[in-house]
Amino acid sequence: MNPPASQTTLVCLPFAGAGASFFRSWSTITDSLSILPLQLPGRERRIDEEPYRRSDEAVDGLMRDLLGELGPARRIALFGHSLGAVLAYELAQRAASDPGLELVGLFVSGSPEPGAQREQRATGLPDDAFLARINQFAGYRHEALEDPEMREMILPTLRADVELHESYTPSTGQPLDAPITSIRGADDTLVTAGEAAAWSKVTSREFTYAELPGGHMYLTDDARELLRLVAASV
Repeated sequence: MNPPASQTTLVCLPFAGAGASFFRSWSTITDSLSILPLQLPGRERRIDEEPYRRSDEAVDGLMRDLLGELGPARRIALFGHSLGAVLAYELAQRAASDPGLELVGLFVSGSPEPGAQREQRATGLPDDAFLARINQFAGYRHEALEDPEMREMILPTLRADVELHESYTPSTGQPLDAPITSIRGADDTLVTAGEAAAWSKVTSREFTYAELPGGHMYLTDDARELLRLVAASV
């Protein structure tokens, strides 16, 4: 069933290694938003497709997917966490210039502003060191990585996601013509409050900074407060 034309569709972009199914439960905990997760290749129903390694090709594909899956609803907001935040930002720049879409907000989570680069890198490290570095970055390790067969299946896509994220540079210096809300777990040890608040530099509209309980991966515990925040803003 398509959402009412007046309802905002929250388009969701996953963090590194995750798929669209991460957001499946979100539809059951909000009536105010229509949830539309976009699936990146290399995982879940697109497991046989080569994952993206460059942000430009990723955003080209995501824009095609968005327009193909959106249906008649045209009022959208975008949400992304970590890697998903920079992909959502780039997709927002495309959406803001599309006359057929009404972009009412960008919600970025667990991420410094787009031009920031982290000092430590994981790209190119041997498998064990790579996974240890990712665990250090996120403070979170997916249980599937403990299974040797699942690890072998997941690792190439996770490596591609990290390479995409660590090689990312913004496609434009023009501020986004849409409000931005930057959200951070209050106990996040990866992204500081100052880094998260620096998203204010990349919008020409309203900016809001918010903190929610938890660490860097706060949204894996409970998304209710996050969705209430989004719904109240759109």
